Amino acid sequence: MLQSFNKAMDYIENHLTESMDSQKIAQITLVSDYHFRRMFSYLTGMSLSEYIRKRRLSEAVGALLAGMSVTEAAFLYGYDSLEGFSRAFKEWSGRTPKSVQEGGFVPTFSKIKFQMTMTGGKSMEVKIEEKPAFKLIGVQKRVKQKYEGINQEILEFTQTITETQRKNMRALGDLPPQMPLNISYDADEMHLTHMIGFASTKDNIFEELNQIEVPESLWAIFPSKGVFPQALQATWTEIFTQWLPSSDYELVDLPQISFTDWLSEDEEKYSEIWLAIKKR
Repeated sequence: MLQSFNKAMDYIENHLTESMDSQKIAQITLVSDYHFRRMFSYLTGMSLSEYIRKRRLSEAVGALLAGMSVTEAAFLYGYDSLEGFSRAFKEWSGRTPKSVQEGGFVPTFSKIKFQMTMTGGKSMEVKIEEKPAFKLIGVQKRVKQKYEGINQEILEFTQTITETQRKNMRALGDLPPQMPLNISYDADEMHLTHMIGFASTKDNIFEELNQIEVPESLWAIFPSKGVFPQALQATWTEIFTQWLPSSDYELVDLPQISFTDWLSEDEEKYSEIWLAIKKR
C-alpha cells in the first residue's frame, strides 16, 4: 500500500500547476477516496488539500526566485487573485511573496515519501466482526478536525451535554457496550461531525437527540488498555501506521466509533475502537 501511496505523491508532484481532485489521486492507490484521505490524514497529520496547498506554495518560492512575478506565480499555482495568493503565502511562511524575492531565508515544504519503519515487533489485537444494521443516537456538533493531541472543541462540546440528554440517550441505548460512544462521521478536509451517543435498535423519540442509521457492515474492533488518553491515542496511531497499511482491508465511509470504560476503578482504562472495513 505504501508503494501505491508514493505513486500518488508522484502524481501530485507532476500536476501541481493543474486542477486535482482526491478521487483521481485515490484511483492510483487502488483504494476508495475515503480510505485514502483518512489514511493520508492520520499518517501525515494534515489533510490532503493542506498538503497540496503547501507544496504549491513551496514550488512558488522557486518560481519567484527564478524571476517570475508574484502575479504570474499566483495564477500558475491555482490562485484566482493576487490577494488570495499573498494571504495564503503569508499564512504558510510568515512572509510576503515579494519579501522572498528581496532575499533572506527561504521557506520550503518538501514532498512526502512514505516508508515502512520497523518498530520492535509489537503485536496488535483485532477482532473482525460482521455487525447487523443498528442506530447511533445522541447529541452532535460540527467541529474542526485535529490530527494530534486533544480536540478542544470536542472537549468543550462534551461539557455542554445536559443531564436530560444523558438520561434519554441511556434509555435508548440497548446494544453493547451500553455506554457513551465517541462517534465521528461526515468528514471533509477541514471539519467532521462528532456525536456523543449510544448504539441502539430503537428509533429516537426525543427532539433534542439525533439519530444515525448504520447499515450492516464488517467491522475491525481494536482493544486498548492503559492510561487515558495516551493508550487510546497510541492505538489509533498503530492502526493507521501499522495495521491498515499491511492488512487486506480498507476503510468504509461509516462512522468511526470508540468508547472508554469509565466505570472501572483501575487507573488503566479499557477502550475499544471500531472501524468499518471491507476487503481490498
